[in-house]
Amino acid sequence: MSHLNVSIISPEPGNGRNVVALGVVQALSQELGRVGVFRPAITKTETYTGALLDAANIGQTRGQATGVTPRDARMDPELSRATIVARFTETEAQLEPAAMVIVGSDKSNVGDPARFAFNAEVSADLRARILLTVCTIGRTPDEVQQTIETCTQVCTNAGTAVVGVFVTGCRDDQADRIAEHFRDYAVPVWPVAFVDMDEPDALRKAQDAFSASVDMSSLMDAVHTPFTPPMTPFAFQYSLLGRAKDHKKTIVLPESSDDRILKSADYLLKRDVVDIILLGERDAILERGRQMDLDSLDKARFQSMNDESMLATMVDKLCQLRAKKGMTPEQARATLRDMSYFGTMMIVLGHADGMVSGAINSTANTVRPALQLIKTKPDAACVSGAFLMCFKDHVAVFADCAINTNPDAATLADIAIQSCDTARAFGLEPRLGMLSYSTLGSGKGPDVDLVEQATQLVVQREPQQPVVGPVQFDAAVSPTVASIKAKGNDVAGHVNVFVFPDLTAGNIGYKAVQRTSGAVAIGPILQGLNKPVNDLSRGAEVQDIINTIALTAIEAQ
Repeated sequence: MSHLNVSIISPEPGNGRNVVALGVVQALSQELGRVGVFRPAITKTETYTGALLDAANIGQTRGQATGVTPRDARMDPELSRATIVARFTETEAQLEPAAMVIVGSDKSNVGDPARFAFNAEVSADLRARILLTVCTIGRTPDEVQQTIETCTQVCTNAGTAVVGVFVTGCRDDQADRIAEHFRDYAVPVWPVAFVDMDEPDALRKAQDAFSASVDMSSLMDAVHTPFTPPMTPFAFQYSLLGRAKDHKKTIVLPESSDDRILKSADYLLKRDVVDIILLGERDAILERGRQMDLDSLDKARFQSMNDESMLATMVDKLCQLRAKKGMTPEQARATLRDMSYFGTMMIVLGHADGMVSGAINSTANTVRPALQLIKTKPDAACVSGAFLMCFKDHVAVFADCAINTNPDAATLADIAIQSCDTARAFGLEPRLGMLSYSTLGSGKGPDVDLVEQATQLVVQREPQQPVVGPVQFDAAVSPTVASIKAKGNDVAGHVNVFVFPDLTAGNIGYKAVQRTSGAVAIGPILQGLNKPVNDLSRGAEVQDIINTIALTAIEAQ
């Protein structure tokens, strides 16, 4: 369901911000009907959220309206943002609102210089426009404007947009002075009279002050300002779960002896995102889960690798698949003692739709059984490895970063087409860049010739695919550089699928970008297989594994 997300944040939250929050909730409720409230980071003892929920009046509980505590946000902002996005998305699904009003952090005696930036980043994560509130007490109109512009820059840097500003705390003639000062400002500015929220009947006074100060039509115009929401790493990662849950698939996890795998499985099973098969002995796995306080592992299916009825079927099928290699039943049984082969055979036999491995096993041990037993798609000449690179406000695809050492032109073209298919599978409209040290003939040499040939093959095979190549990385991502190096090319400067000329460049490239830019790298996604099998880094964290299981389920759809 398409709806409106509006975030109300302030560099000095307090009375004025609360007056605005109450007024906006009431106004949107009157204009749009069902409006929900969400507080990303508040204490368990604060009471103002109750007033906002009463104003919204759609039967929303406090639990549905809250994310994390302010201490959580200070001590671990990354985990807090992920938790906030998860809870917000779950609340949206439960309420099905016409709009959600997000109200930022409250005033606190604990100093936190990063509080406002955190609220701006959370607003971007929740894909919300921002209504900024700035207090005028003790400030001249010029100082108010400088405060607004500083805060607006923080919001822009976070990837979202300020669509209106409330200047609160106005007394005497301050409202008139503020109105005159901001008469021709870039966004609407509404002066709001001072209200002491500790006084009796404060809620009524706040409502009266807001109604007297804010024209409803201008407010509605502001919150409906055209806005392209950013896709932050946290929003994208959680969107994977939603897409996986829409058409639930079964994923086999061979490495059930790894605690990270069990934590990831428990997280996904608790939220009913995917069906999971854990290889191993049921009682031992559940006992380990109890020791780790995991309470949803019993929802998994457990497959013993000593199950003779399953082994007999697998041995017959494996001998059939590897007949040309002279596979005997004895060899097949020995092969199936390897968890990667056993898990892959679960897919071959139709018991699972995909597999995730690599927390313990090497990439080779994960990929080899898939190549031998699942094989490549009919139109795929190779298997390649792509990463989804989640930047501050967008997602890109990098390939090949995992498999093909020195691809020839035909293989490079195949990797490019596979990567565009991957982009589409995850909701991106691919704009392909074939990377080189040369942009459109600026340099010469056999490496450039290779990329030129691969680009021509892509054009021949997929004439409707927007592509530029050879292209340097700077000309691929920067419109300014592209206007100089690739003048007149519509794709240069706007590439979101990056194909590197060889594995050395690809692997170095994605890791350099990941570690220096703060981008989240999800993958590798193994492209070109008949059924999805994806590899984990042996250093993968739980969130990495959750992401990989979800994207494997999406591929299987």
